[in-house]
Amino acid sequence: MPEVESDRFEWRETYFVVFQADKRPLLSEVEAAVKRLRGHFRLTEPMADEEGRIESLNVVSPEDHSALEIDYLSGEEVVEQVAQLTGEIKKGGDADREKLKKLRGCDARFEVMHFEEMVDGEMAGGSGDDEDDEAFDPSTLLVVLDALIELTDGVGVDPQSGSLL
Repeated sequence: MPEVESDRFEWRETYFVVFQADKRPLLSEVEAAVKRLRGHFRLTEPMADEEGRIESLNVVSPEDHSALEIDYLSGEEVVEQVAQLTGEIKKGGDADREKLKKLRGCDARFEVMHFEEMVDGEMAGGSGDDEDDEAFDPSTLLVVLDALIELTDGVGVDPQSGSLL
């Protein structure tokens, strides 16, 4: 998270979008895809390599009281992690079989860290006692994950539950 904003946000969860490194998008393509989703996202701290391919990007959604930090990783560490994930992921129906097959050929990933904004020292979800509480909305995570999966022809992974998205 941007240092200025880091005190306002608390980490909630991390998801992966796993894909083949040769499908790594340009930073400008990721920015355009996110901007098409909804008008209230703010993109901060964009970083690209010398070829313009994404290294990292933050997506802040004040309306949803959430933020994402997206980081690109590739190489042997990712290949090893994919092998481990493949062994751990619960096998479901035909859709999961196709995703597992696709997952096995992946050597790169986006790590998507999801943060919740703290309001007056408490999480934006509030205590639930006041109807006017600001509500944390996880939809930012879900729509950005979908956009990244589509852009990379990748597979979304929830490493905490061991499930495919």
